Amino acid sequence: MCRWLGYFGDPIRPEELLYQPARSLIEQSKSHAPDVAIANGDGYGLGWYGTADQPGLFRSASPAWGDRNLREISAQISSPLFLAHVRAATGTPVQQTNCHPFRHGDWMFVHNGLIDSYHRLRRDLLLRVDPELFPCIEGSTDSELMFYLALTFGLAEDPLGGLERMAGFVEAEGRRIGSEHPLQMTVGLTDGVRLYAARYASGIEANTLYVSSSVRDIRLLYPEDERFQHFSDNARLIVSEPLVDLPGLWQEIPPGTALVAQDGDDLTVPFRPHEL
Repeated sequence: MCRWLGYFGDPIRPEELLYQPARSLIEQSKSHAPDVAIANGDGYGLGWYGTADQPGLFRSASPAWGDRNLREISAQISSPLFLAHVRAATGTPVQQTNCHPFRHGDWMFVHNGLIDSYHRLRRDLLLRVDPELFPCIEGSTDSELMFYLALTFGLAEDPLGGLERMAGFVEAEGRRIGSEHPLQMTVGLTDGVRLYAARYASGIEANTLYVSSSVRDIRLLYPEDERFQHFSDNARLIVSEPLVDLPGLWQEIPPGTALVAQDGDDLTVPFRPHEL
């Protein structure tokens, strides 16, 4: 199981979330599932919005916890919106082009989960990608292919609709070959203006996903905790797993739900895959 986080708010240094919390993303990368020796040692990535026209990417196939370059860069940059991911490979090679986030234009995408029977489905899924987008696919993961399918299905104009159409297409193709549970996903998506997230699974328990509570409310709950004093009132954090164990800080995003973090009120809506 991969793990990821997305931050939206006033600019902060990514190291504040990657390294400093008790259950930081780097600490989570060291943990493992019962049947996997190191579940999140198959690479990592950090994508952020800064002064360039497109978001920056820093990715590596090495384990996140041992890379000094990640520690250096995350302490030096400051960004109002970033995605970070630690990878547990599900059958595709450990290589830099398979590390998240994936980027296309202004968009970045991360994924935790899998397409069931991916190696049997991969050719048919690839053939559905828009020919103009196909040359942009650099790796071999189901995650990157999901991103380009969503782009094919209109993500740029209708982000949640593009994700729903992608999920519906993957489910239909999976069931065509007899997969009972074709898709497992939590995804993070951003264009540098809004942070989108969705949690969904095809009839099985969905991987976890949480969003932070209002910073203003957290300050009222923990007025003496200095960690929250410099975060802006509009700051939101979406995570695969909580970074710190504080009651009231995290709200679980229910399965079959999408969330949009944006200026003003967040938007929470049902996530309903469907075919074109």
